[in-house]
Amino acid sequence: MVFDPKFQPGLDWIDSRQDAMLQQTIALAEVNSGSLNAEGVNRVGQMLAEHCQHLGGQVEVVPVASYRHVSGQGKVEEFPLGNAIRVRKRPEAPLQIFLCGHLDTVFPKDHSFQKVSWLDDNTLNGPGVADLKGGLVVMLTALEALERSSFSDRIGWEILFNPDEEIGSPSSAKLITEAAERVHLGMIYEPSFPDGNLAGQRKGSGNFSVVVRGRAAHAGREHHFGRNAIRAMADFVSALDSLNGQRDGVTINPGYIEGGGPVNIVPDLCVFRFNIRLERAEDEAWCQAQLDHLLAATAEKDGFSIELHGGFGRKPKQLSQANLRLFELARQCGDSLGMRIEHKPTGGCCDGNNLAAAGIPNIDTLGVQGGAIHSSDEYMKVDSLVQRAKLSALMLMELATSPDLDWLGVD
Repeated sequence: MVFDPKFQPGLDWIDSRQDAMLQQTIALAEVNSGSLNAEGVNRVGQMLAEHCQHLGGQVEVVPVASYRHVSGQGKVEEFPLGNAIRVRKRPEAPLQIFLCGHLDTVFPKDHSFQKVSWLDDNTLNGPGVADLKGGLVVMLTALEALERSSFSDRIGWEILFNPDEEIGSPSSAKLITEAAERVHLGMIYEPSFPDGNLAGQRKGSGNFSVVVRGRAAHAGREHHFGRNAIRAMADFVSALDSLNGQRDGVTINPGYIEGGGPVNIVPDLCVFRFNIRLERAEDEAWCQAQLDHLLAATAEKDGFSIELHGGFGRKPKQLSQANLRLFELARQCGDSLGMRIEHKPTGGCCDGNNLAAAGIPNIDTLGVQGGAIHSSDEYMKVDSLVQRAKLSALMLMELATSPDLDWLGVD
């Protein structure tokens, strides 16, 4: 596909924004916005709200519910989260597009990874530069290119900057579901794969916590009166991990365990957290049945109790025909920009899962090219800021001028 020459001025304008985009990314990355650092998340949200002012949309600050978490002491604690930011423009336009990117990172307030540094002339290392503060800048630059054009009136758009994606979007998921009632397609700005390709089919995910309580006793004098919660949990974890390989596409990852104290006391408490990934929505029922069986086996033991917290928060993302048409549009736009773009399945999940579960086709890796995300080695390819902004802008402009959007349900 060769794009219409009338799109060229907008793409040329993006070329002129390289330095500004880089500085915006660095500024955002050097504000710590770990998921539970509500103050930092809100600061990033305010910076983006200010960036959005010149787009002319209606900016709304949306408080979300606190995050519930099982502590190492087996108690359910609540942590306040930062606010979501929602921006809407032209809700009456025939084509409605949802754009989403998260404000939070995996790096807590006290993490040592706080500043950016250069690895080479085109590689920036820093917290969230790829996941996904660079993507936020890409999104806003592409939208500005659209708004500067003469054919934006056919598109209405809605942005959601959510504060809790890195912990599974437990409090912002309903905002995505609400948006799905108003939009035709989604563009989500998670980083692409390191090679620039896009994520296609995604696994679903569930996060769970288990609390086992036993009975404390003197480890020497009255060991026989005790009920060792660590041992009971060890049996549970072993049986749970043995489920791996029993159902295609289902993987279970034991990720955290804590219990006990002084070694002269039989431990009466143990807490365990794990994650399940699955390829098909119907796999949830199988997983729940296995969990019920393991929970019952522990509860039947004399002197023990067991509690399960959590659940499946994200459905698997399957590719509909509309999704495939959207990927084809991205591929064609990429070709015309000299970018080879394909999509491939991944075990990861994101807000694209939530949007797909609500029936909205979307691409969820339109952000920058980078890698080593969720680690102190996280990096972004700096030239991908302009490249990816041009890709999104061209997609938006093609959609704005397309005479055939029946596949999206647009008249």
